[in-house]
Amino acid sequence: MQSTNHSIPHVDMRRYDEDFQAFTKDVGNGYEEYGFIALTNHGVDTQLIERALDTCRELFALPEDVKMKYHRPGEGGARGYTPFGTEIAKDAKHVDLKEFWHVGRELEGEPPYPQLLPNVWPEEMPEFKRDMTLIYQELDKLGNKVLDALAVFLDQPRDFFRDKVNLGNSILRPLHYPPIIDEGTPSVRAGAHEDINVLTLLVGSREPGLEVLAKDGTWVPVTIIEGAIICNVGDMLQRLTNHQLPSTTHRVVNPPMPYSAKSRYSIPFFLHFNPDVMITPLESCISEENPQKDEPITADDYLMERLREIGLIK
Repeated sequence: MQSTNHSIPHVDMRRYDEDFQAFTKDVGNGYEEYGFIALTNHGVDTQLIERALDTCRELFALPEDVKMKYHRPGEGGARGYTPFGTEIAKDAKHVDLKEFWHVGRELEGEPPYPQLLPNVWPEEMPEFKRDMTLIYQELDKLGNKVLDALAVFLDQPRDFFRDKVNLGNSILRPLHYPPIIDEGTPSVRAGAHEDINVLTLLVGSREPGLEVLAKDGTWVPVTIIEGAIICNVGDMLQRLTNHQLPSTTHRVVNPPMPYSAKSRYSIPFFLHFNPDVMITPLESCISEENPQKDEPITADDYLMERLREIGLIK
């Protein structure tokens, strides 16, 4: 695990097969300390990532009236397009400067949970469905490998998470932060927040702006090796581990010129528990020094509570 010259530890995914115990330590220690790691040699095809980012650029360049055809206002942005000025960080005063599209799990036949809504695909761009479905599957597989390591790190069986996330309402979110025209805007690209889900995997965003809140209260710009995938702990995992693994506060700040004059694109994947999973703090994470902090709650109830806080559900 390297952390020299980088703000978050880098973990080599090849160790998953070559030395699982060492991999487990790298992942677990990285998360305990930072809540964020960067995955190198992750096996997700670079060409697929580049193509997916190009497809996102084309998608968000479509005319507003075309994109708005795919906006589903009654569904809390669960699928399809969400326009600018909709989402707001918890307790923030200004909406975030971004537009995005939500892609869920592609399923054959009747969904096992009503929350697994059918996807909304733009008919103008058939390649969007192809590329997003592929990258969704790749990031889902990668996230599961990280969870295998965390299971062992938390004194659980290696496959502990597998049947808890296999039908999760995980979301791929192609995202566009537009150029900042008004330098004096009080909004930021994404206000300080924690992620709601289990793990977040982030591809893309070649432009600076992502910062994490260090334990000493300072904001640290995230610097990673080119091509690495950022992977951070979400609130659901923090609850499950009784806060042993922190869901670290992060934000996307408006970068200085010349970067602020350009759009920023990224594709986060929010890995979720299956809707009916009860998030009960693990006994292995409860002690006299660290007494139980949260009451058990189902993944879906927790998600709904949080979506109301950020304005996606009224």
